[in-house]
Amino acid sequence: MPPAPTRIAAAQPSLVPLDSIKGRGTATAMPHRFEQREREQYDDGWGSLDQEAAEEHLPPATEVIEEYAKKIVTSNQSPDISFDYSINPYRGCEHGCVYCFARPTHSYLNLSPGLDFETRIVAKVNAAERLRETLAGSRYEPRSLVLGTATDAYQPIERKLGITRRIVEVLAETSHPFSVVTKSSGIERELDLIAPMAAQGLVSVYLSITTLDNELARILEPRAAAPARRLRTIQALASAGVPVGVSVSPIIPFINEPELERILEAAHAAGASSAFSIPIRLPWEVNPLFQDWLQRHFPDRADRVMARIRDMRGGKDNDARFGTRFTGEGVWAQLMQARFQRAVRKLGLRNKRRSVQLALFKPPRKPSAQGDLF
Repeated sequence: MPPAPTRIAAAQPSLVPLDSIKGRGTATAMPHRFEQREREQYDDGWGSLDQEAAEEHLPPATEVIEEYAKKIVTSNQSPDISFDYSINPYRGCEHGCVYCFARPTHSYLNLSPGLDFETRIVAKVNAAERLRETLAGSRYEPRSLVLGTATDAYQPIERKLGITRRIVEVLAETSHPFSVVTKSSGIERELDLIAPMAAQGLVSVYLSITTLDNELARILEPRAAAPARRLRTIQALASAGVPVGVSVSPIIPFINEPELERILEAAHAAGASSAFSIPIRLPWEVNPLFQDWLQRHFPDRADRVMARIRDMRGGKDNDARFGTRFTGEGVWAQLMQARFQRAVRKLGLRNKRRSVQLALFKPPRKPSAQGDLF
């Protein structure tokens, strides 16, 4: 019989926390929940452990894995998400946000939700072609679409590969409405495409800003744009007539939660006209990764942070139930939501999604079986 899969338990306070890796959110390539083998270090007498220790201190490089996707548009089946379709040009994300709820998706690739998620990036190189085929289908109906829900479509590798750019070109050509949530200033490179679309009510952009503190941002989301740079991106988008909002997500008690009102004020001053906020979620392997991060960077308040998270999650580290996973429950969740609502009312920010303009959509021409010969 094969050994039972490795159990991924919540991280316990460590006497000697792992050293941080500069520029990376996690410090370990922790096993995923489908792992069939357990590994342990063994000294063979030839200095192998010393060699492994030296190699582990080398900064891990980013590896791009090319994938030819069979499908690029995913239909939403969740009752508590307000959009119908999503497109993710990549799997994994080099930004390295330790709290990213999408980390466990790397487990399905037999890769670690830890370092692999932020260093082994799957690039869907034929994404634009697949999108064109989907939009040209006779049964396709345009609906609300979000670009980058389980990855950041404008993570650093996009500058080289341009996969997201080609997707946006297809959306612009067909006048298909879409929204983007990103932590990157790279969205500014698309202004030539999205500004004309915005004038037709086809585009909205949300910049995710979790903190205004550069030091906190450096360890929380190490390869994302600096907070001030994201504020300048909000300003650039707003100046170009693109409806832009701010996502203050995730809210982490005693870490970035004290900044909630200041972030909203700074985003509003930069030109944001809407906002939303979600408390931190710790699904599957995100839980031990996040708790390890807390012990490394905030050992003085790690227990207090987790206690408050459990207060908002029915006594558990995570609550995946529809209806509460994006809001939390209990006194502290209600207090957080009240603070957010009071701030957005004071600033005049919208906290509801804009209506989607569908009437302008025009399907692309179906590719000819013999090519465009005539």
